[in-house]
Amino acid sequence: MRCVIARFPFDLTKSGVLEAMKGVKPEEVIGESVIIGRRTYPVKQVGQVITRQDRRDFSAGEVLRAMTKLGFTCPGLRQTVAPTRVASPFQQASATLAAPATV
Repeated sequence: MRCVIARFPFDLTKSGVLEAMKGVKPEEVIGESVIIGRRTYPVKQVGQVITRQDRRDFSAGEVLRAMTKLGFTCPGLRQTVAPTRVASPFQQASATLAAPATV
């Protein structure tokens, strides 16, 4: 799969990521993580290993997107849910006053 991380294109495969992470000891997970094999790695550590770039050069979101598309599990990844619309007090009052009286 072709993806862009830190403005550089990469051709990543699930087997290639598994091979790259083989023998790499996971660091302590704080924040987003990726399960590769039976180990849980911090997203930034995975990004550093597969791209050979400094962790400051890419965002965790870029790596999470790539790992998710490859089929890896990313615990703690927030599913996008449509936000519920909250009416302001002014909108609530307007809706109440505009409602027809029920008898």
